[in-house]
Amino acid sequence: MSIEKGKAYFASVGMLDRVKEFTVSSATVALAAQALGCEECRIAKTLSFHVGERVVLIVCAGDVKIDNAKYKAFFGAKAKMLAADEVEPLIGHGIGGVCPFGINDGVDVYLDESLKRFEIVYPACGSASSAVELKLDELETHSKSLGWIDVCKPMA
Repeated sequence: MSIEKGKAYFASVGMLDRVKEFTVSSATVALAAQALGCEECRIAKTLSFHVGERVVLIVCAGDVKIDNAKYKAFFGAKAKMLAADEVEPLIGHGIGGVCPFGINDGVDVYLDESLKRFEIVYPACGSASSAVELKLDELETHSKSLGWIDVCKPMA
């Protein structure tokens, strides 16, 4: 179960106490914000894409969406999200719990600039009823991201 992978990762870095598990779903930005009692924008949602032969995760604020023009300019390809049945086998976490921790080898992680307005954010931790509280520098370190990118825009 992928929550175990997320928890094992945070246990290995002495941060297991930051992992939160809920008795309710946190599978969407709105549900996660409700479970945590925070603003939706502070939920660090993780979106999964095919970029050629690579699998890429983009972690962004809960109140933004992919800007197709910016995405294409950065990656050199049109945004193509993973199909629902590809997510768990390729990433290591199922839909609703996708996060950049305890993921399969070979998955590239990027952090979107939309997160930089916050000191603390809440990504999922491997299940559709979990989250982990992280400072932005901790997210950067523990996601092992390849860097900060600007590929999102506010939701209309």
